[in-house]
Amino acid sequence: MDVLVWIYNLLIGTIVPFLIVLTIVVFVHEMGHYLVGRWCGIRIVTFSVGFGPELIGFNDRHGTRWRLSAIPLGGYVKFFGDENAASATDFDGVNAMSDEDRARSFPGANVWKRVATVAAGPIANFILAIGIFAIMLSLYGKSISDPVVAEVQPGSAAEEAGLQPGDIISAIDGTPVITFEDIRRYVSPRPDVPIVLTLDRQGRIIDIPIVPRRTEIKDQFGNKMEIGLIGVQTDQSTGNFRRVDLNPIQAIGQGASESWYIVVRTVGYIGNIIIGREKADQLSGPIRIAKVSGQVATLGIGALLQLAAVISVSIGFLNLLPIPVLDGGHLVFYAIEIIRGKPVGERAQEIAFRIGISLLLALMLFATWNDVTAG
Repeated sequence: MDVLVWIYNLLIGTIVPFLIVLTIVVFVHEMGHYLVGRWCGIRIVTFSVGFGPELIGFNDRHGTRWRLSAIPLGGYVKFFGDENAASATDFDGVNAMSDEDRARSFPGANVWKRVATVAAGPIANFILAIGIFAIMLSLYGKSISDPVVAEVQPGSAAEEAGLQPGDIISAIDGTPVITFEDIRRYVSPRPDVPIVLTLDRQGRIIDIPIVPRRTEIKDQFGNKMEIGLIGVQTDQSTGNFRRVDLNPIQAIGQGASESWYIVVRTVGYIGNIIIGREKADQLSGPIRIAKVSGQVATLGIGALLQLAAVISVSIGFLNLLPIPVLDGGHLVFYAIEIIRGKPVGERAQEIAFRIGISLLLALMLFATWNDVTAG
């Protein structure tokens, strides 16, 4: 009986929320490719949610096979002239095509049409994220507080630097600070990195250098992470907590800003890994994402949708990395083609795709190892 309860909780509490989030994000990504490809006159052979054997499917009047596949960890759009789901070119097949068929194939399309079609997937992910954030902000507004220090924690970096209750943090490293949340967002990804706070102390403007301390914290679900902290807090009376209602245009702007923040944080984290400032243990694979999806689902549909927005931005960004097999790798090939005036050679593409697949498999194995070792 206990085993059945465990299986039920795993299925309903973790797997189902994860698959809902992933399916939404993947479907929107692939729909971006599909719609722009159709608009460019390229024939689409297959639109698949998931990989592997087909579970159910149908053919539409344009000859596209729409399918739900057995392995629900991604998806693909296969264009006419593609050799496989990774959009590697079927050179033999294309060479054997008639002129009419080649004109409707993906490799036979104008390079700018191929650029638009490939870029449409990640762009669709960013649009989805902005839309979700905008809807949530329109419905619930934005909670903000003033960047005024109410408390300086004893023994903290802020106390050592000389911050005092009542200080207004107006800028960090010259970047204006509008809300107390701006402080957290700037400081948390910069543990052990010297920064300069600009303070308004009773009308006197002063600059104070400070180094955020690397601190391990736990979220409400017990997940551990390391962030930078300086040790200041605000409260209701000092920070003037309030909710700001946003009109649709403002909400879209804030949604775009939120999406851009995720990209900046991701780029910063990857950069810090490369220079050795951060550990790579926060790179997550499907196990941890599924776990987080289940945890967030307990907070309600709104929280789950916001997680979908975060994952959508991450997938959009990941697909733009210049790695063969990913959309960004294809865009690099097209950029070379535009500069050279002719496509990258067949042999060079084959080698690049093999390297890209190897890199992706290594990354997936590493991320999965992080998931397992993190418990």
